[in-house]
Amino acid sequence: HEAFPTFQTTRGTTRKRTDYLKSQNKDSLREEEEEEEEEDNDDDERIEVKRKIVALQRIVPGGEALGVDKLFEETAGYILALQGQIRAMRVLASFIEGMDKQKRKLGG
Repeated sequence: HEAFPTFQTTRGTTRKRTDYLKSQNKDSLREEEEEEEEEDNDDDERIEVKRKIVALQRIVPGGEALGVDKLFEETAGYILALQGQIRAMRVLASFIEGMDKQKRKLGG
């Protein structure tokens, strides 16, 4: 905080002192409001993270019984497993599509 300025006691400077004090109060209130907003934002972020963790626990098999660190490890493994399944389905779909084309060529 800045040092409180010295004021003369004449009528004109009393108004300056009052204005100064009002501005200091406004600045103080603004700082408090900004701090409260930051705290609210932090709370909102925490709530959002918690909501996402709960959603992830529901998606990952067995995730509801896991702590956050283990949940993230399991999630990574689950994603890799799903990617492998997608690759396998693409290969099968390609194979079946090729068989269908060959069948049509042979008139079957």
